[in-house]
Order: sequence, then C-alpha cells, then structure tokens
Amino acid sequence: MNKQACNLCPHHCALAEGQVGFCHTRRNEGGQIKSLNYGKVTSLAIDPIEKKPLYHFYPGSVILSLGSFGCNMACPFCQNHTISQGGEREVRWHISPEQLAELAQETSQQYGSIGVAFTYNEPLLSYEYLRDTLPLLHQAGQKNVLVTNGQIEEEPLTELLPYVDAMNIDLKTFAEKTYAKLGGSLQAAQRTIQMAAEAGVHVEVTTLVVPGISDAINEFCAEVDWLAAVSREIPLHLSRYFPRYQCKAPATPLDKLYELQRIAQKCMKYVYLGNVG
Repeated sequence: MNKQACNLCPHHCALAEGQVGFCHTRRNEGGQIKSLNYGKVTSLAIDPIEKKPLYHFYPGSVILSLGSFGCNMACPFCQNHTISQGGEREVRWHISPEQLAELAQETSQQYGSIGVAFTYNEPLLSYEYLRDTLPLLHQAGQKNVLVTNGQIEEEPLTELLPYVDAMNIDLKTFAEKTYAKLGGSLQAAQRTIQMAAEAGVHVEVTTLVVPGISDAINEFCAEVDWLAAVSREIPLHLSRYFPRYQCKAPATPLDKLYELQRIAQKCMKYVYLGNVG
C-alpha cells in the first residue's frame, strides 16, 4: 500500500490511506494529506498579551486568543494536555477564516483587542487555516500572534511569516537527544526562532525549567549563548514547572530559577521569570 508523506513538521509521518499522523490533526485521504482541525476551535478567550507571554509587544493590551487541538510533541509535563492531546471531542466551535476576521474586529471595537493569538495547542498544525486566515486578519487591521513550539519545516513557515506580527516560541531544552525524547527537534526550534527574527517578526522565547530535563547548567549556558548570537534583544521567559499530566517531579526550586536568570542576564538583555508568584 502506497503511503503519503506529511511534510509539515520534522516528523515527516508516512501515512497509509486513512491513517492519522503523530499530531492527531492530519490524515491521508485519497493520497492527499488533509487537515482534521481546520476551523475547529476548542478554546476562545480574551487574554492579556502578557499571558502569551509577550512582554515587549503592545504591553498592557488584550488579545483574542483561540486554540484548536493537537500537538506534534509529546511532553510528559504538558501544561495544556487536555487541549493539545484531547482531540476532536474537545471542539466547541467551527469558525471560518471570514468569521474569525469579523469576530476579531468586533472584539477590537468592544474590548480594545489588538488582534488574534493562536495558542493553547500547537497552532502551526493548523497551517492551512493560518494560511487562509492570517492575511484576512491583516486586511482587517488586526495583529497576528503565534504561541508555538516551532516544530515546522522551512517551506510552510516561509509562507506564513509575512503575515505574522509576533511569536512566542518554546525552546524546551538545548539537548537534541532530550528534544527527541519529547517528540521534537532542537534544530527545528532553532530554525524557527532564527527565521522569525530575520523576517522582522517580534520574537520572545520561553523555556519551561523542568528538573532533570531543562535545568542542566551547561546546556542552559549553551542555550543563552546561542540566543544572544541571534539577538541579545530577544526577551527570554524562564517559567517555573509544576507537576502536570504524566510528570510528577516536584516543582522547580525557586533557587534554580534565580540561578538561571543570573546566568542568562550576562548575555541577554531581558530575562523574566514566570509562574513564581
């Protein structure tokens, strides 16, 4: 039986007819890879922009935020696992690109929202929806924000970047072997950060500091050295981990977060701590 390769992300799933990929959002239908989550929304809210987290992009503003379902990583410490791993049963609304552009304008007029943040699950898995929606939002005067793990191949990312205003990109760890265990690629995350920065997108980076996964000093030093080489101006968010999903390790010690912050501040201009209050 002939299989069809999905080339959206580094997994390159080879799918037989009717088979669904690792991400649960893409399926081989008649020899073509089809999106299963197009326009399907599980979560919709108006959030402070700082919640994304974006601290240097229209600070003090609010933004319409929505998510679908699916993820192309399998982090055992996922903070949004009910959405990212929940599947189609979590879908509450079907919103077309045109409807979202109208909703964004209404939210802007009523609440002062600056645009739309695609978040909660992995938005790049809604590539076709983003491709159709982002230009409409720009035409409507709205800002486009992606909160993403950065696991996407170069060609589809290149197509989206002209319509993206800001991104918060996860940098889970700085060890390729550890990234692979989480179902992702360090190289892909780095490429997304670099490409977005070079395209003039406002970029901020988040590392969730998980004991035994992303708290090794030598790896963290390599991470901030690399980030500084891209740009010292990129805001870096170090987020405190709490037990979630399949990961029951104790919460990140505050002393560790402060230590990593001091290290990062030697070469990065803006370093923030999250989940410490």
